Amino acid sequence: MDYQGGNIGRVFVLKMDHGDNILDEIETFANAESITSAFIFMLGALSEGNVVVGPEKNQMPPTPMWFRFSDAHEIIGVGNIFKENGKPRIHLHAALGRDGNTNTGCIREKNEAFMVTEILVLEVDGLEAERVHDEERGFSPICFRK
Repeated sequence: MDYQGGNIGRVFVLKMDHGDNILDEIETFANAESITSAFIFMLGALSEGNVVVGPEKNQMPPTPMWFRFSDAHEIIGVGNIFKENGKPRIHLHAALGRDGNTNTGCIREKNEAFMVTEILVLEVDGLEAERVHDEERGFSPICFRK
């Protein structure tokens, strides 16, 4: 385990309108506000999306299993923003429900808001952290600079 402490900085509320691509909009916002470390809390709905719902096998690097949908799903999510190669990288997990069925996973690629999706962003000040790609593991974990 490795860790660092920080403090809550600025607090933002984002409103995604119908048809907005949520990952693109969060990245645009993070660039505009120079966000380097933050946590995200999200609720609303998506009209279409792409979610990684697990690895095909319990091995690294993982081969993702996808849940792709094009009908409205309710959504609640939590995630973070850290820089990777100088750009904000959004890591967002969510539970999506429709008609009594739920899928949970990592939001990736294009995901469009349905009606409205609201996002609370809590900036974290004082962290020296970034995402660094690990070829062997197949993803980019948070790495703390000391």
